[in-house]
Amino acid sequence: MTHILLVEDEVKLARFIELELNYEGYQVSVAYDGLTALTAAEKLRPDLVILASMLPGVSGLEICRRLRSTGDQVPIILLTAKDQVGDRLADLDAGADDYILKPFSVEELLARVRANLGRTNLRDTADILEFADLSLNRRTREVHRGQRLIELTAKEFDLLDYLLAHPQQVITSDRILQEVWGSHFISDTNMIEQNIRYLCLKLEANHETPLLQTVHGVGYVLRDGA
Repeated sequence: MTHILLVEDEVKLARFIELELNYEGYQVSVAYDGLTALTAAEKLRPDLVILASMLPGVSGLEICRRLRSTGDQVPIILLTAKDQVGDRLADLDAGADDYILKPFSVEELLARVRANLGRTNLRDTADILEFADLSLNRRTREVHRGQRLIELTAKEFDLLDYLLAHPQQVITSDRILQEVWGSHFISDTNMIEQNIRYLCLKLEANHETPLLQTVHGVGYVLRDGA
């Protein structure tokens, strides 16, 4: 049975979500504060985490960062009342896979749960992805170009992970938006272009051969230009 960790300090809301998830056939564990959530995530190893952004003790964003720093790739859906673009980008950069604005409908929540679990099931299960002299370790969340360690944000890492799972394939911006940011996110290719540009700068900081290339009018591709 799929196990979901629900972290929400509003008791009535937490109980409502728990009942709806139980009705859909999910096993649910509930935590009401950040510290309890971190302990539960380590002990229970859930298949998905639904996480309020504002929590007593340790915030939802800090929980995301700590889980990702340990190499934990569990899908995380943030529940947030913040509707500014900058706030949502911060959520995703902290390591969240998806977010839902409060108030939300139970139908939307269940759809996001199914989508995130589905993306996880479809992912390549290899711990290490390699292409040319580039390697990405999903367990340690480290990226190397040859012997050089590359520091990436959480979202840059997820973007590179997705591209490395589909080498030599031209991936459209719409597909990247759906698979990396979630289909609900702002339909703005500028955000993707900005992340691609930063990623390229980091991958080619020592003037290495460009691997991540733009196919104008179509999308992006990892291609060995050597």
